[in-house]
Amino acid sequence: MGFLEPLQIFFMNIAGILCNPVTLLILFGSVVMGIIFGATPGLTATLGVALLTTLTYGMNASTAMVALMGIYVGGVYGGSYTSILVNIPGTAASAATALDGYPLACKGQAGRALGLTTTASAIGTFIGMIFVVLLSPVISALALEFTSFEFFLLALFGIVISGTLTSQDLVYKGWIAGFIGLFLATIGRDSLQFFPRYTFGMTELDGGLDLVPVLIGAFGIPQIIQTIRDNFKIEETKKFKRILPDFKTIGHNVPTIIRSSLIGVGIGAVPGIGEDIAGWVSYGTAKKTSKHPEEFGKGSVEAVISTETANNSCIGGAMIPLLNLGIPGSPPAAMLLGALMLHGIQPGPMLNFDNPTFILEITAILLLASVAMWVCGILLAKQFVKVLRVPTSLFMPIIAVLCIIGSYALGTRVFNLYLMLPIGIIAYFLTEMKYPIAPLIIGVILGDMCDQNLRRALMVSQGSFTPIFTRPVSLVLFLVIVVMVLSQIPFIRNFQVKMKNRTLKLLRR
Repeated sequence: MGFLEPLQIFFMNIAGILCNPVTLLILFGSVVMGIIFGATPGLTATLGVALLTTLTYGMNASTAMVALMGIYVGGVYGGSYTSILVNIPGTAASAATALDGYPLACKGQAGRALGLTTTASAIGTFIGMIFVVLLSPVISALALEFTSFEFFLLALFGIVISGTLTSQDLVYKGWIAGFIGLFLATIGRDSLQFFPRYTFGMTELDGGLDLVPVLIGAFGIPQIIQTIRDNFKIEETKKFKRILPDFKTIGHNVPTIIRSSLIGVGIGAVPGIGEDIAGWVSYGTAKKTSKHPEEFGKGSVEAVISTETANNSCIGGAMIPLLNLGIPGSPPAAMLLGALMLHGIQPGPMLNFDNPTFILEITAILLLASVAMWVCGILLAKQFVKVLRVPTSLFMPIIAVLCIIGSYALGTRVFNLYLMLPIGIIAYFLTEMKYPIAPLIIGVILGDMCDQNLRRALMVSQGSFTPIFTRPVSLVLFLVIVVMVLSQIPFIRNFQVKMKNRTLKLLRR
């Protein structure tokens, strides 16, 4: 495929969406729904994608992706509303935005702040889309050289690094959550020898755990319980006349936008990390490199731009491993993986052979979703803010009913409800004990890949692990995992700190 042919396919996908009024309406409707989910504390882009997935069951794959990518992009952006207006992040991805967005609102610049976040989010999504196009062929070609050992180690790496980077206190909690997910993935008849594992004689478990009810239970139920328990309500919002798209300020912050976009794409490509980490890392980097770091936390425009650019460019980054390796880069991307499988699309190295134009189709949808998000954000801000006044006691029961309907709608199986509720309750208690949920979900998703490839590799090598050390890629992955695990052992970490302090003392001398 030459250079012009992919470009032609890309613009044909854009034209196809723009010329279809129904698809265009679905795009704008899903973006609006995403902004509402992002702006409402207790709801997230992850939950929005999960609930919408079940509603797209009767759609064709292309239309479903328009709806799901729209709610994903809108959900990540929507959290900036409450961050700026009431200093309460609507989503974890917008937590860093609150540090400077709310002080700007207190200075009477709420409209300007929302205009900057809207424009920065659109630019970040656009840049993330560019990286999907540029990096996907490279990663896909590399993945075709993988054998079973490489895929096993890649899946294990995804689980370990997700647990390492998302743990709130002890890193072991993230690893434990990941391996709980890995265990859940082994339930059912294995695909190699068709032997039942952990089914306890229940025929409903022979096919394993359906992914969508697990995802809805793990992410939806804890959020509903926590929000109702805390009796959350918004008492006041900062008033603003209109949103001002301040292009002059955006132009002055081009270096910040480029740097934050690269950070977002890079973090998004790491399995299971997510947009919230991208926002915080970008915020910290912007503060270190700023000419006026003393303004951060007091209403810095540069800070707001950096966080919102990073968390939206993270969307494109998360799509890179999802589409080319079948490994989700963030919790919402994990939901998208379930949706893709629901529509008969199997992400991974063979995607370009099975569906050569699919990645270009996703990038076209990302571009249009970023435009739709900018238009909706600029024109409908006051209407979105009114959603914040809906009482939690009314809103959350509706979401709970949607979770139940969504789980049941997949195959119309009552057993999915029996699956969703206990997993949701277990996830709630794990969250209360500060066990991160993202590694658990990554474990469930990558468990089959990890299990099958390890067993297949051992069958081929007759039980020998030697190929791990004789193949360059597998050896690198193995060493990275070992270093990552060893670096978290207290003795070694203390040793590293001591060596660092000694080195600093020698340099000062």
